[in-house]
Amino acid sequence: MKINISSETDLLKAVIVHTPGREVSLVNPVLKEELLFDDIIFENDARDEHLDMLKVFSAAMPSDGKILEILDLALECFQNEDVRAEFIEMMISELSQDYLRSVEKELLKLDPERLLQYTVEGSLKGFNNLHPAPNLLFTRDLAAVVGDGIILSRAAKEARTREFLLIRIIVKHHPIFESVKNKVITIGKEQSIEGGDVLVASDKIVLIGMSERTSFSGLMNVAEKLHAQGVEHVLAVDIPKKRSSMHLDTIFTFTDKNECVAFPPAIMEKTHNVVDLFSGGEFVQSRQCFSLQTALEELTNTPFTFMKCGGEDPISQFREQWTDGANLFALAPGVVIGYGRNTRTFETMMDHGYKHMTQYEFVEEFKDKGLKSNNTEKIAISFEGHELCRGRGGARCMTMPVLRVRS
Repeated sequence: MKINISSETDLLKAVIVHTPGREVSLVNPVLKEELLFDDIIFENDARDEHLDMLKVFSAAMPSDGKILEILDLALECFQNEDVRAEFIEMMISELSQDYLRSVEKELLKLDPERLLQYTVEGSLKGFNNLHPAPNLLFTRDLAAVVGDGIILSRAAKEARTREFLLIRIIVKHHPIFESVKNKVITIGKEQSIEGGDVLVASDKIVLIGMSERTSFSGLMNVAEKLHAQGVEHVLAVDIPKKRSSMHLDTIFTFTDKNECVAFPPAIMEKTHNVVDLFSGGEFVQSRQCFSLQTALEELTNTPFTFMKCGGEDPISQFREQWTDGANLFALAPGVVIGYGRNTRTFETMMDHGYKHMTQYEFVEEFKDKGLKSNNTEKIAISFEGHELCRGRGGARCMTMPVLRVRS
């Protein structure tokens, strides 16, 4: 299968997701902060909400589009005994639990299904328990396809290490990633970068947030390697190092080629927080930009519209950013999906020419025809995610697109 992402908003053709399972029910409230959750979520409702979101994806995508479950990909890789052994060695090497080395022989005897269960749920009869991995729901952070290459993320927090190891095994061994095997970008063990901080504005321009989850050295390492693969400009965006803005895509996302939704206090009201890293011979050159909007407009020679998450009211801006109002996911140019509870954000988009549709209205209208790559109608789709949003991530957080096509 071809792997390529040259824009945040081209027509979605293939995406990797994870519908929440038992691992979210194993989150002990005492440990929720350690597991990077602000609240506990109810598995049954969260699962139904996620599956309903995927129905919207299916309605929008071409008939040959693919929605790939990450655990299915991992399980296919684990059918190979050598791959299982490689993954177990990676876990022992990367995790701080010394206990794992003492049970290495027992781990090697596990069949593919039980090894995957232990990896995700952290519990298995006969083994000491690990913490569950409830953040697997947010597949966006594990890697980022840029052009016809891929950045393999490295977790900033150990709570997510097993997820990041799973995607490394998948990219290395699963046949769908065959085309990118020679264009894999990795970083050092002491560095970090997560996919929520990587946004692809075009085949020549990539945004990377310098957040609480992406280190300066990780960003610079990836920028240099992206330049080597043909990216001309990496816009390093310095964002607040806060839980509420853990990644760039929690405060800024593209809705169309030159339209965005942004959280005003952290993006629109900030200046001199963007650095353009561009290729200059053997070295990366840099220049400070006045703002993210001016940087995008200068590099593309195109006016950009920044729509306010939460509208004009400051309280609504903060409330809706907290519930992922700025974390929208594009299904096609000008067609995006987000949590319906962010009503002021949807109203703002309607003021800018977007037609608002509920998830049910959209599925009913498009389930038999899908969206076209040359679609010109702007649509903002709202879906119910009252349990999902407790995990602090929206539609973009819950998706890892691996193929988009343009008209």
